Amino acid sequence: MKDLLQEKTKCLLIQPLFSTFSFWNYRDVCRIAGAQYPAAPLGLMTLAALLPQHWDFKLIDENVEPLKDEHFDWADIVFAGAMLPQQDRLLAIIKKAHEKSRPIVVGGPDPSSQPDIYREADFLVLGEAEVTIPPFINDLGNKVTSGTYASAEKADMAEAVIPRFDLVRFKDYLHIGVQFSRGCPHNCEFCDIIELFGRKPRTKTPDQVIRELQRLYDMGYRGHVDFVDDNLIGHKRDVKQALLAVNEWLEVRNHPFFFSTEASINLAKEEELLQLMREADFRYIFIGVETPDEESLKQAQKWQNVNISMADSIRLFYDYGMIVNAGFIIGFDSETERSAGQMVTFIQDTGICMAMVGMLVALPNTQLTRRLKKEGRLFDDGIHLADTTNEIDQTTSGLNFKTLRPRPGILSDYIDIVRHIYEPENYYRRVLYTACHLKPAAKYKPGLKKVLVNIRSFLRLCRLIGLKRETALLFWAMIFKVLMKNPPALEAAVNLAAMHIHFYKQSRFLVDLLEKKKKFIREIGENRYNEMMLHRNTSVRT
Repeated sequence: MKDLLQEKTKCLLIQPLFSTFSFWNYRDVCRIAGAQYPAAPLGLMTLAALLPQHWDFKLIDENVEPLKDEHFDWADIVFAGAMLPQQDRLLAIIKKAHEKSRPIVVGGPDPSSQPDIYREADFLVLGEAEVTIPPFINDLGNKVTSGTYASAEKADMAEAVIPRFDLVRFKDYLHIGVQFSRGCPHNCEFCDIIELFGRKPRTKTPDQVIRELQRLYDMGYRGHVDFVDDNLIGHKRDVKQALLAVNEWLEVRNHPFFFSTEASINLAKEEELLQLMREADFRYIFIGVETPDEESLKQAQKWQNVNISMADSIRLFYDYGMIVNAGFIIGFDSETERSAGQMVTFIQDTGICMAMVGMLVALPNTQLTRRLKKEGRLFDDGIHLADTTNEIDQTTSGLNFKTLRPRPGILSDYIDIVRHIYEPENYYRRVLYTACHLKPAAKYKPGLKKVLVNIRSFLRLCRLIGLKRETALLFWAMIFKVLMKNPPALEAAVNLAAMHIHFYKQSRFLVDLLEKKKKFIREIGENRYNEMMLHRNTSVRT
């Protein structure tokens, strides 16, 4: 075996393809804006910074460019990681690497949760790479040809490396990610984040955050930076200190960036944090609403959403200039026939345009999975996406357990929700609501080149939806009303209108697919369906 540590090793890093119909894969919108994909692969860029720096790296993001035979021919060793929706593609990449006689190292959230699925990989580097990469590198130096590296130890974020941002082309992406913390203090039953990263949030120092932003700045990047934390406010004291430092740095450099992130809804109780985020120019925030049904929230142990008015909290975020993206879940045991209508009303009344509605999934190693297994209701110990034409993410492959409510009824409710909220008239009503309530505090000002790109993007959008029969009147009426009532919110409103291109297409796909699944279950009978699934007969997974 070649000495991979001493020689100038050629290292191929691969980000597997996401489905076109994934909620987050809004490539049509990206192309309007002149990009290829929403987010750059931060995990692989961080991994590259942990590997020997005398190696020669090449990063291929399949969401941006095709993976070719010549890439494997070039490489001495291959690294790839995946989340659950990328499972099937990563398995194909493992197979391809072996066809090319290249050793492949696999890691990331899904391999860490379900390593047995990826046992054909030469090396499994699981958990947090900062902990498991060093013993892997040591074995590589000793010419070990296979192995699994796992540890319950958590990384010290104060020693985190700066990602190799130089391995991607900034122009390919709508935003570049940075990470401040790992872990979340909450205890949601269905969540695998607390299983992977723990309930004790670990944070970088303010100086570390500044160094990463400075690196992006020095490389010429300007614009949207996403804090990829699963809950930015997991450690409130530390994030306040970091934001104070970031705001000082931004002020000196005339605000080269604006930001987005994810946080729990109890952020609404933190006025000081909200003000700091407003000063930094946070424009988007993802909130896990899950459901307006309080009993379901209690059952899911989503206590942070119970003792707070979620609707008022969302309106408060608008006051601080942040557009709310939100996650919703259908399929909780305590749901009733009224739950779907309550969800639709909540989404419409709060103006949440980017509403990710998924079906409840018992993810590997979660409290939910353990409970359902104990109750004899879990279909599988792991999640195998056997048919990635139909099994995309939690919008299509959820409910991997015996439901208490009739399954066809849950699917009907889900179809009704998705069909309603992404029907053009209902969607544009939410766009107008958000735009009229949003109080932008834009500090980042694009340069001339970016302004020209934005003008071109707007003209493309006008052609795609401003001249389309189904949306033309809604689009132009929305623009006129926003100009009359709240002109500073026009840019945000236009961006939300653009997102409807993706969401409408995705919703049509979901409705068609789930109608077929519902018909199939009714034809064979739910009892038979459950029995077949409980015995892991994957042939019924339509």
